[in-house]
Amino acid sequence: AFGPSQPVKMPPKKRVSKKKQTVKTKGGQAAMASNPQRFTFPKGFAWGCATASYQIEGAWDEDGKGPSIWDTFAHIPGNVVDGDNGDIVCDHYHRMEEDVKLMADLGMKNYRFSLSWPRMFPTGDVKNVNMKGVDFYDRLINELLKHGIEPLATLYHWDLPQALQDKYGGMLSKEFVKDFTAYSEKCFELFGDRVKQWITFNEPSCICVLGFGLGMHAPGRANNPGTEVYLSSHHLLLAHAYSVECYRKKFQRKQKGVIGITLNAEWWEPVSSHADDINASNRAMNFTLDFYAEPIWGGQGEYPKTMRDAAGSRLPAFSEKEKKLINGSSDFFGLNHYSTRAAGRPSATTALQCLPREIKSLWSGMGSAGKFFSAIKPMVNPFAASYFKDMDISPYPDPAGTEYTTMRWAIAPRGFRSLLNYIHNKYHPKGGIIITENGLASQEDTKEAMEADKESIRIPFFKAYLREMHNAIAVDGCDVRGYYAWSFMDNFEWSFGNSKRFGLVRVDYDTLERTPKPVAHWYKGVMDNNTLLV
Repeated sequence: AFGPSQPVKMPPKKRVSKKKQTVKTKGGQAAMASNPQRFTFPKGFAWGCATASYQIEGAWDEDGKGPSIWDTFAHIPGNVVDGDNGDIVCDHYHRMEEDVKLMADLGMKNYRFSLSWPRMFPTGDVKNVNMKGVDFYDRLINELLKHGIEPLATLYHWDLPQALQDKYGGMLSKEFVKDFTAYSEKCFELFGDRVKQWITFNEPSCICVLGFGLGMHAPGRANNPGTEVYLSSHHLLLAHAYSVECYRKKFQRKQKGVIGITLNAEWWEPVSSHADDINASNRAMNFTLDFYAEPIWGGQGEYPKTMRDAAGSRLPAFSEKEKKLINGSSDFFGLNHYSTRAAGRPSATTALQCLPREIKSLWSGMGSAGKFFSAIKPMVNPFAASYFKDMDISPYPDPAGTEYTTMRWAIAPRGFRSLLNYIHNKYHPKGGIIITENGLASQEDTKEAMEADKESIRIPFFKAYLREMHNAIAVDGCDVRGYYAWSFMDNFEWSFGNSKRFGLVRVDYDTLERTPKPVAHWYKGVMDNNTLLV
């Protein structure tokens, strides 16, 4: 089963009589009058929400902005479901003030956003500044502070300037390390007087595995997953380390901020207590989370031994100087978590059993059959090296009764608790763990569907995940210090286009009207009271 106890099944929608309606708490969280359980979080716990530049801003070629690799990728037919792109999407670039006011009205205390590198530096070179792009983020930060919302800025949420991809292959070149460090330094200079929380990279695994292994994300490469996943990851981690060094040496003392990185991870639950299945789940954690976490928090500045043994010379090695640089190069552990998977020893039987599910899952995120076959070609080629072959585990069926989001991700809050324990016990990260993304997509194509979802999926999902996070803190002793719901509003969900709605606020993509969903008012109550009622 997922997590330390039973598989999690979302509760059915319940009818509530008018006599036994609800009691209001500060900020709008409603609880059943029949003595709800209260889960209060530590004093100073940071609550908020998150977005990313390409997913909400639009204005893709306005006011001097240069193209990003996602502009290029999304404009190629067959790369994104339904041919969607980020050209307009939520039009946040033109509606920023009203969006920030809506955040304030909904009780947001913290807001995680990302800076668009090509909006400010169209060619990727910091000597070529687009002041209209800089002005946009200046105004955004000032607007947030005016409304009492603390900004958390992500330097890179996937929109590399296309000019650098064209110039030297982007993250496949060590030139990227130098350019990213220069870009980071410029951002610290421009905004660090007001931004006190920084993230270098969002989800290295998605950037490198999906962008250079499966080709379903920009820059869309899938022809050499046995080398390029590792090479791009190596350069990303070096860029992170040098940027953190720059901040600590030149800015941190004066600006009094913190800087870290956000990693994404599923929890891989062993299918049994057999040693081989436990080893397989550990191996899966090594190849996904620990790939990026161990060099930073592992104490030695090295990749996991399982990966070094499996990939050999295809996995670059850090020099002694680089090991010292990357070790400890994060003031907190940023974590994005959405789901849990079952893992076990390699098995042809279970591989065949899960094959339809795996094909369907991969197919659903591909914009075309061509993209799908490009992704699987290296996997089925017996002579081709692959990151996925190196992992050498078998997916297993999910437990009976497992519910799913519309992304087909298993809803398993106990896996969230297990993951927090894994990170806390293995790495003991200085500055604690900050949940920088957690949420779900559900089917809300109309306002009526959104209203009908009040108690069926979205609120129960957040209740269950927040409760397990509280258990990890209060019962298990995990050092978790903040939670940012994904996402503030519906947005462009990468290769899935506009078809998956993660927002606390619904966006009508035709009229661009914003409508807070019932969960937004519920979440306001949680934040206002620093307490979850269940």
